[in-house]
Amino acid sequence: MANLTRYTDIVPQGILPRFVDVWTPPQLSADARLPVIYMHDGQNLFEPGHAFGGEHWDIPSAVQRVMAERGLPGAIVVGIWNSAERWRDYAPEVPMRSIEGTPIWNALLERAGGRPQSDTYLRYLVEQLKPLVDRRHPTLPDREHTFVMGSSMGGLISLYAVEQYPEVFGGAACVSTHWPAGGYSLVDAMGAALPRVGQHRLYFDYGTAGLDADYEPYQRHMDEYLRTAGYREGIDWVTLRFDGADHNEAAWRARLDLPLHFLLK
Repeated sequence: MANLTRYTDIVPQGILPRFVDVWTPPQLSADARLPVIYMHDGQNLFEPGHAFGGEHWDIPSAVQRVMAERGLPGAIVVGIWNSAERWRDYAPEVPMRSIEGTPIWNALLERAGGRPQSDTYLRYLVEQLKPLVDRRHPTLPDREHTFVMGSSMGGLISLYAVEQYPEVFGGAACVSTHWPAGGYSLVDAMGAALPRVGQHRLYFDYGTAGLDADYEPYQRHMDEYLRTAGYREGIDWVTLRFDGADHNEAAWRARLDLPLHFLLK
């Protein structure tokens, strides 16, 4: 694919190695610099041959649509492939301590194959990957132009990234966030750790079919934390419900323009 650079030689410390794809919009002027969106499950973003079930997000088409239809400058998209330890990488490490010793914690350990290691994953993203991307690509590296995005467990790690590194990330898009991984205790812990209002934008959504059918009560609970913290709906934060939408890449692709616009506006 044109405008796609695949890094196969970035060796992270403490987690399994994985590919990283960096896509840049075509036809940039020589002096153009763009915001950056770091996305999880990177193999599902650009090419159907690598994507889960052959369904990909088709990020390039969506970014170019928001550029053309909404007059936005676009973004560089960094797709971080997942590994065989996806759940360990994406389960929010500190908030998950609130459920240690409970049945839901034991279920998490069994599903993940070990304790969460998302603090190590985020250090890799912030301390190793981001500096490389900023050196080699025409980025705007400041917080205001640096975002993170993911779906399901990738939604959890996206919010956690903003909470752990509020000075690095200016916003997160949390698509079909898999709150049942930690239940209401996880929502409470993450709701209590929201970054200070006024410097970040947070996007949430969910469908009503498949796994998404279980998400609404948890998301509404998080929405109350956002309101209490002073987040202004439609300005600092948005939560959208998509009736009939399932938990898969096709459903996320169909509404991808909305989180992109909210982050980049």
